[in-house]
Amino acid sequence: MSLAVRDQIEVTVSLAGNAIAAVEILPRVRPSLARLFAGKSASSLLNALPRLFSLCAAAHQVAFLSAIGAARGAGINLATRQHRMTLVVAERLAELLRGLFVAHLAQDPTGADAIRALMQDVSALAGSTKANCRLALSEAAVRIAAALTALGIANEDGAPMPGSPLALRIAALEEAVVKPVPMQHSFLSAADDHDIIERLLANDVRVCHCPDLEGRIPETGPWARQMMRGRISPGRSAPAERLKARIAEIVGLCAWFKAGAHIETAQDGIVESYGLGPRRGAAAVECARGRLYHAVELDRQGQISRFECLAPTEWNFHARGPLFRSLQGAGLTARPHARAAIRRVIESFDPCVAFTLNFREVGDA
Repeated sequence: MSLAVRDQIEVTVSLAGNAIAAVEILPRVRPSLARLFAGKSASSLLNALPRLFSLCAAAHQVAFLSAIGAARGAGINLATRQHRMTLVVAERLAELLRGLFVAHLAQDPTGADAIRALMQDVSALAGSTKANCRLALSEAAVRIAAALTALGIANEDGAPMPGSPLALRIAALEEAVVKPVPMQHSFLSAADDHDIIERLLANDVRVCHCPDLEGRIPETGPWARQMMRGRISPGRSAPAERLKARIAEIVGLCAWFKAGAHIETAQDGIVESYGLGPRRGAAAVECARGRLYHAVELDRQGQISRFECLAPTEWNFHARGPLFRSLQGAGLTARPHARAAIRRVIESFDPCVAFTLNFREVGDA
């Protein structure tokens, strides 16, 4: 298989008795965007970004515009900052809700009406964001909150009501079949931005699909964000805790929109841009799946001479990253259900990322 066209992550798990003996992860590798972007103007590429990045397209657009602006040395006014941040957060909410539906609610016939209303209101939220209308944003967020209540998410802390579909789903996930070995967790944050950007603009072609920070492969995304804010405990079941983190973030984002989506009350680091000297700039955006990076260099005519992108998926599904650490050496409490349980672990990192899962039997551990 050509590395240039592998768009799915491949996970191979070797089972030995009641344990996972080995985990191999082949990250996705896409054609070089640097060659595709070179020599083109920023304006000609902006409309192409949603076609190039099917996941978190708005976050990619904001990262691209912010990096280009930093490379040009252009300042950014408060209204533009507000609009870009609101666009990113609205998309984050929409993507988290989509993941909740795809992974946990699609088969629940009792919540079909609430889910349909929820997705309609999310679309309205995105449309209101384009118009930058705070009242419309707030009204859409109120309707989303009502739809979440119908699904059993009425508490401010995001804990589903007892007996609701999501509460039952969490309880099922807490029946952990995969028992990971104790590990030290590491999380990607804005404090890592300068180091990552420096590596992106160095001459190492592996960074965009196999990144590391001096051997550290941190996790990024909803669970990492909640952990860094001290909102949740690692607990005993990673899939259950990651689902709780997604729900808690959804509730928090809805509350932010209902309160008026003010930039002063937003979380730190959602959109950051960095000027790196003449005609060089970068940006970091905290999107649904984690921290996203764009870095650019412009030629003397203002055309793009270099473009680099690092998506959060490349950290979480790194060959030695968070998913690998969650599975490698883990014990299996119910061997007949191991395959389904391992799939749930993978999906808990991102239910919307495409992957293939293979198994090998290697004898007893």
